[in-house]
Amino acid sequence: MGRLTAIVLGSAAGGGYPQWNCRCPVCRLAWDGDRRVKPRTQASVAVSGDGRHWTLLNASPDLRAQIAAARMLWPMENTRSSPIAAVVLTGGEIDQTAGLLSLRERQGFALYGTAETLGFVAENPMFNVLASDLVDRRAVTLEQPFALPGGLSATLFAVPGKLPLYREGESVVTDGETAANVGVELTGEGARLAFVPGCASMPKTLKERLGRGDLVLFDGTLFTDDEMIRLGAGEKTGRRMGHMPIDGRNGSLAALADLGARRVYLHINNTNPILVENSPERRRVEAAGWAVAEDGMEIVL
Repeated sequence: MGRLTAIVLGSAAGGGYPQWNCRCPVCRLAWDGDRRVKPRTQASVAVSGDGRHWTLLNASPDLRAQIAAARMLWPMENTRSSPIAAVVLTGGEIDQTAGLLSLRERQGFALYGTAETLGFVAENPMFNVLASDLVDRRAVTLEQPFALPGGLSATLFAVPGKLPLYREGESVVTDGETAANVGVELTGEGARLAFVPGCASMPKTLKERLGRGDLVLFDGTLFTDDEMIRLGAGEKTGRRMGHMPIDGRNGSLAALADLGARRVYLHINNTNPILVENSPERRRVEAAGWAVAEDGMEIVL
């Protein structure tokens, strides 16, 4: 293995690709068997500094299938054992936390998140199936580094975004910088990775942080802000959902054009045409130096 290894377990936004009830132009290609597109599960990444102890960045609802597809996450030793030693949550959305229910078979691991995010988890009694004597819930303060198994150091930082959908209420703030929506910065033996699956805007401080890294895994939810509305697939813009679009004057493609780090889009919505190989949108992001994440993508720093 390398100094820091990242495995993209899932690269799609909530619902996966193709979405189970969608026949938008991009999903239609998948349902019809078009070879230009590949199925994708919901976004989650596994990271390790030693190749033996792994940390999950978010726990996708598809986690059971993702583990089955990732041999390095298979149990290797005792009757009850797993290389998964920790989970770090960047928020409390369903597609970030539901996979925790697949880790309920009395397996020890550490669960990290801000006090706000762990509070959302604690409020739902379903998560009590995680054995309290084995799963150590550790609240993390923003900007305070903490150690992860396998020799990695992590720091959570605020990212413009919003509360989980089920906690929005009537007065929705879509680009607030709070502990409810965060990114993760990981370091190991001189390598630095930033994981930002949900970002509503790009303040100067965030851009500066991303510019310090070797690899940025960034929010690629929608190509255009009104994409879902135009396609009849939804009633909200990307920014209303807490995601800045890729395209446009204030999109991520322009905002991060001069970033020196390796850049990868993930958390890609089923309507996003960058999912289609050789589409104009895909060619455009690749020409700008971006890669489009696929399930199973491995990056060694």
